[in-house]
Parts: sequence; C-alpha cells; structure tokens
Amino acid sequence: MSSHYAIILAAGKGTRMKSKLYKVLHKVAGKAMIEHVLTQVAQTMPSEIITVVGHGSKAVKAQLGERSSYVLQEEQLGTGHAVLQTRTLLDGKNGETLVISGDTPLLTAQTLKDLFEHHARNHASATVLTAQADDPAGYGRIIRNHLDAVERIVEQKDATAEEVKIQEINTGVYVFDNKLLFSALSKLNTNNAQGEYYLTDIIEILKNSGHTVAAFQMSSFEESLGVNDRITLAKANCLMRKRINQLHMMNGVTLLDPASTYIEADVEIGNDTIIEGNVSLKGQTKIGSNVFIGSGSEVVDSVLEDNTKVIRSVIENSILRKGANAGPYAHLRPKSELGRNAHVGNFVEVKASTLGEGVKAGHLTYVGDAKIGRKVNLGAGVIFVNYDGKNKFNSQIDDYAFIGSISDIVAPIHIGKNAVVAAGSTVNQDVPEDALALGRARQVVKEGYAQRYNHYHQNDDE
Repeated sequence: MSSHYAIILAAGKGTRMKSKLYKVLHKVAGKAMIEHVLTQVAQTMPSEIITVVGHGSKAVKAQLGERSSYVLQEEQLGTGHAVLQTRTLLDGKNGETLVISGDTPLLTAQTLKDLFEHHARNHASATVLTAQADDPAGYGRIIRNHLDAVERIVEQKDATAEEVKIQEINTGVYVFDNKLLFSALSKLNTNNAQGEYYLTDIIEILKNSGHTVAAFQMSSFEESLGVNDRITLAKANCLMRKRINQLHMMNGVTLLDPASTYIEADVEIGNDTIIEGNVSLKGQTKIGSNVFIGSGSEVVDSVLEDNTKVIRSVIENSILRKGANAGPYAHLRPKSELGRNAHVGNFVEVKASTLGEGVKAGHLTYVGDAKIGRKVNLGAGVIFVNYDGKNKFNSQIDDYAFIGSISDIVAPIHIGKNAVVAAGSTVNQDVPEDALALGRARQVVKEGYAQRYNHYHQNDDE
C-alpha cells in the first residue's frame, strides 16, 4: 500500500444523544466510540491520523492524546467543510486519504484494508464504502448508472421518490486520491436541503471530471452502524458484545450464556476458562486459563491467574494468584491481592491488603490496609480496625498466625509468626512470635438471674 492518511470526523455535537457528554465519547463495550475507530484505523498503518474536532474538542484530545493530530472545525457546516479544515496538513501530498466518522465503532481494520485494496485495484480517484440495508432510511443512497458504475451519492433529504427505494447505502467512509480530494473540495457548494457542504458531492465532481469512482460493498451492514442516539448506542453495544463473546469462545473460552455475559473490549481471557451467565468483565481485566467465574460476578481492572475461582463476588483493581478463590459474596476492593491458594469466602471484604499463600478468611471478615503472611487463618467476624476517623493505619500479620473469631485488630499493629489471638479479643498492641493474646473483658456470672428473667417473660406466649 502506498503512503496514506486518515481523517476522523468528530466535530458534531450529537444533539440526538441528549447528553452533556460529547457524542463520540459515549462508550461501546467499555471504550469511547472514537477509541474504537482510532484503534482500527491505526492498524492500516497511516502516515498520519488527523481528527477533526469541534464541540468538546478538549475532551476528545484528552481521550486520544498524541495518537492523532487535530484540526478545529469552529462552525459545523457539513462533512465537506470538516474535511476542508485539514487542508494545511494534507493539501498537496501524494497518496490516499481515508475519511471516516468517529461514531462508527463497529468498523474493523480488515474492512478498511479491503477498502484500500479495492481502491488501488480499480485505480480509482475515490472509493466509497457501501452496504446493503434492509431499511435504508436516513442513509445516503448510492446512485449507479446503466453500467453499474457509481454516478453520485444522494442524501435522503434530497432524494427523489425512486432514489429513496435504493437499498445500497453510503456508510460515510471513503478513500480518496489526496490531491484530487482537495482540488474537488474547492468546488463544493451548499445547494442542498440542509445548506451544507456535503462530502458526498465530491463523488459527482470527480465523476464529471472524468475520474474513476469505485464502490466497495461490505458484507455486513451491521458493521457500518453509525451511532446517533441512545437507541443505536444500545444496538452498537449489543453487536459489539456479541462480536467480543464470539471471539473469546473461538479462542477456547466457555460462555454458558453468551447473551447475558458482558465482556468489555480490552479484557483478555485464557483458554478453558468457564464463565456463567450474568457476569461482567470490565476495563483492563486479564484472566488466565482454567478459571471459573460464577453467575452474578463482576471483575473490573483485575488479574485472575490460572486456576482461580470467583463465585458471586465483586473484584476491583485486584489480583488473584494461582489457585486463589473468592466468594460467594466476597468483595475485593482496589489494591488487594490474594496469594496462591488463598481463600476469602462469604461476605468477606478486602481493601488495599495482601493476603499471602494459603490464607483463609471464610466468612464475615473485613481486612483493610493489611499485609498478611502465609497460611494465616482469619476466623469469622474478624475486623481490621484501620481508620480513626482521620487517618488510615497498617497491620502486619506474620506467617502461620491464627486470629480467632470476633476479634478486632486495631492498627497500627504487628502480630508475629505462629502467634494466636484468642476469639473475641480486641488487640491494640503488638503480639510477639509464638505468643497468645487475649483481649477480652472478664466474664461475670450472676447466679439465679435467669429465673428472674424467665419470670418476667413467662406470659409472653399467652
């Protein structure tokens, strides 16, 4: 492929979204729409990517960073006017230029590569990416002559009754000879229903000047979907989720109910992992092989190594090392790590803590700001008291310690190797290695009090 460039159109406000968020920043499968577009465009290896921004320009630049150059379209006077804003960067350069909308998140790099190849094979001055639509309402129509060659593109508002019936539609994606593109842009006018400079008019201008105009019809209409409102945004999410799920299943992941499984675009999953329905995997999550994730679980920006298990639990920005398991109903908050074969069970919450190999916290426990060594046992109802209302404090529990049920570990504190904390204790001083710590109130027994109590309640059942 010869030198080529890419222009991403992202200046429209997107009023039909009825949102304070700039349209192309709405997410599909966890990524802004324009992120999807840029990622696919970049795979065609352009010499330069230029994004045309307008409303929300600062937010778009913050999203894409240095992966793109930018030009500002201060007034939104149509797609042709938008492309014209790139003149200072592209005018006079040899090669081809891809023009694509920033609200088409389903388009793939392979389709764009095929478009470039079709353009080169036909020695075209312009090539339009088209699709066959069962319901073409709202799309520009491809007008062909008796030889089946592309004559022009007509927008629906300007189409005749016969032209409206045409089902081959313009996807809004083009490849142009770069020099001819900018030559033709100077000939655009606003003689149309919307009073705008249509990029689509370039096709007729080039055709009338004797240049070859080609069309490449993509096999999947769904891939061409442009998002203009919340309804099409939801449809794009469904289609992307289906695509992502199918890719994981083809790579050896078992999804027991794909229709109810939500996996975002950047999630990685190893083979022989089993995922039940009603599971959400989000962000930069990385999941190994032979992992089991049970129904009702959510995993966000986390690492689950091989042979781990998550049952009806929430894992956020945390790590489960090989063989570790969480749940049911566990919650790993950010910066938590379960060591190899560690277990946290029913209603256990862990925050900013490291649990070593083989640690067990079976139920009803809170671990916060703690470093816990190997093979430590945390009984039911253990609470790490890490916050005094103003500051957070750390706890360290060394290898093989045993923390009895209903104990409060008041930080800052260090409990030594093999130490034992008796059940029901409040411990606020360091415990040496091999020591026993008891922090209970003395038990008081009052003889005969039960009879008095029972007499008071003896008529309750009457």
